[in-house]
Amino acid sequence: MIIAITALKGGVGKTTTAVHLAAYFQSLAPTLLIDADKNRSALVWSKEDKLPFYVASQAGAPGLIKKFTHIIIDTQARPEPEELEDLAAGSDMLILPTTPNHLDLDTTVKAVELLRTLDANYKVLLTKVDSRTKNARDAKKFLSDAQLPLFAAEIPLLVAFQRSPSHGVIVKDYRDPRSHIGWNQYQAVGQEIVKLIS
Repeated sequence: MIIAITALKGGVGKTTTAVHLAAYFQSLAPTLLIDADKNRSALVWSKEDKLPFYVASQAGAPGLIKKFTHIIIDTQARPEPEELEDLAAGSDMLILPTTPNHLDLDTTVKAVELLRTLDANYKVLLTKVDSRTKNARDAKKFLSDAQLPLFAAEIPLLVAFQRSPSHGVIVKDYRDPRSHIGWNQYQAVGQEIVKLIS
């Protein structure tokens, strides 16, 4: 299974989603995370060698791909239309993370407009959701009105997501009383992907 995480805007949880979905799929079968982002955020996250899956740069990935059952691609932010076309053709699913922020939602709609012309299999993931506000409810209505396919699970705004990269671990391995909430939501996303693709 090949899953690409992409967005036309940075700061929406793209790398966090790639890392946690790679961890979920590693629990099912050997998984490779390809860091295709120029910032190399996933590679930096993996420096401590504590992640449960293998991370490779885009340049180093071709020789490794055949050794893994699942491939997760952390794409560069703001991909060109040609890159989106390649991702759509080469992936089983594209995941578009977005926060409830109006600018992020608007950018996600623009990305979907491009993907619809490519006959791509894609789904939107709502991230950085603050349960204390009504933003998530408004965002869901906005996405529903725009007829965008949306994951049932949403990723909460947690301090553990902000701090786990500097410790080189996924959120469930970061010591925080709410870490399990974030991990449970990514597991739910992974389970939904498996149902959709298998």
